[in-house]
Amino acid sequence: MDVPKEQITALLDNALFNSAQLLGSFLVSSSTVNAETSPHLKAENLVLLGDALFREREYRRAIHTYKQALQYYKIIPKQNSTSSRSALSASNRSSSPNSFNICAINENEVKFKIASCHFALSENKVALVEMEGIPSKARNLQMSLLMAKLYRNTKHTRGAVTCYRECLRQCPYVIEAIIALAELGASAKDIISLFPQTPNRGGRAQLDHGDSSRWLQRYVEAQCCIASNDYKGGLELLAELLQRFPNNTHILLEMAKVEAIIGKNDEAIMNFEKVRSVDPYVVTCMDEYAMLLKMKSDYSKLNKLVHDLLSIDPTRPEVFVALSVLWERKDERGALSYAEKSIKIDERHIPGYLMKGNLLLALKRPESAVMAFRGAQELRADLRSYQGLVHSYLAFSKVKEALYAAREAMKAMPQSAKALKLVGDVHASNSGGREKAKKFYESALRLEPGYLGAALALAELHVIEGRNGDAVSLLERYLKDWADDSLHVKLAQVFAATNMLQDSLSHYQSALRINPQNEAAKKGLERLEKQMKGVDPDAPEEEENEVDDADAEQEEAELL
Repeated sequence: MDVPKEQITALLDNALFNSAQLLGSFLVSSSTVNAETSPHLKAENLVLLGDALFREREYRRAIHTYKQALQYYKIIPKQNSTSSRSALSASNRSSSPNSFNICAINENEVKFKIASCHFALSENKVALVEMEGIPSKARNLQMSLLMAKLYRNTKHTRGAVTCYRECLRQCPYVIEAIIALAELGASAKDIISLFPQTPNRGGRAQLDHGDSSRWLQRYVEAQCCIASNDYKGGLELLAELLQRFPNNTHILLEMAKVEAIIGKNDEAIMNFEKVRSVDPYVVTCMDEYAMLLKMKSDYSKLNKLVHDLLSIDPTRPEVFVALSVLWERKDERGALSYAEKSIKIDERHIPGYLMKGNLLLALKRPESAVMAFRGAQELRADLRSYQGLVHSYLAFSKVKEALYAAREAMKAMPQSAKALKLVGDVHASNSGGREKAKKFYESALRLEPGYLGAALALAELHVIEGRNGDAVSLLERYLKDWADDSLHVKLAQVFAATNMLQDSLSHYQSALRINPQNEAAKKGLERLEKQMKGVDPDAPEEEENEVDDADAEQEEAELL
């Protein structure tokens, strides 16, 4: 043979994929290999070239090459194919696309590689058809995991659960299968029962049920708590795991994500920053960190974060969500295009849907925002998607739908003060429901006394009903324990409404000392200064009117 197969195998083993691909082109075009008399050699050579293309991420070419290999495989005489298969089983090789030491091909292995290419191209349905052509008894761990992902992506929940369960039966340490099963509603007891209990001669990984593996059971319990919206229980279990595995970036990120969901923003920021100090090149979940920095108006850190992410890997969906967060202040439509790009890269990226929903809401497109928040909820319902749905429905007066979504949140999270506040928000949207709203806000504050969102909402309700004194006393009581800029802004607004302008000025200034980027405080202060000068803050500015008139005249002249 002109080109020894061992040479291309050596190149693949040494990760020299471009050279392997170039050499592979010589291998498959060699005139010494006759496709009619030696179809098995032709098939083997094509699989090697396909493997090189796969590793070069030339997935379309790899699919085409693998399919050619299968065509030659089908014309191999029966005795040859039987001996090829026995040779393969004797060599006991993995069927991963990363495994290239091939001397004879296996049809199931090649189908798996074709499916892996389609999966990399987000062609889930086509990939699933390929995988379903592999008999269930012939599937190994990698095949079962790919099947599970494909079933989940195509919304075949039952098939996904079956395949994820099979993964854990083969190996209890497939962490992504544990997370997926928890999200799909499996209990901790059910997941742990799948772990191999007795020594296995087949070489399967098994769980040592002593102290050394108790952490894995705790991890399962933590993920099941989070998936069932028991955020407090999940955080406690993750904190316990963190003591055993200090500076574990995965656990820190899981904690930060939960803290962000439940509004513990300072704690979440601290954990995200700890992750970046341990490993500055982590991209996972950094878009969630970007959202928190935006909420804190910390634009210098946000700018640096986005710059760092772009230099690490500009193709990840997290990077586009972070770009969307950064651009929101300058150009909401541009920010929306970044959020949509993140979803295009990964249709299962929840922060992309949340960001898209919030931007659509800001752009006064609440019907479209509902679709975005529903997209997030279908992937994994959490407090933020419920909040987005409620506010979107209220924005176009769908009170019945808003109330249904808020009650869904309350059922899913019965111990959540934020879910109670959501129901209160719906009732507060119409004058007939304000008494009910007050009860829900008060219940939320009894459940979580430090929940400023409920305190601010209750204060707003007092103001609407003319109880300005109650609003002031409530907010001042909270100011004793929480030096928060939003409390100062609300107090400033109440004092401005009651013509106590000097007190209002003092609180706007306090808010800006705490957070110089607080937009509500800036705008409020601007209005207040006009009021103090005796100017109507709502009157249109003369200069702007003159410019508008001039523009209009110019347009009329052009039309004439």
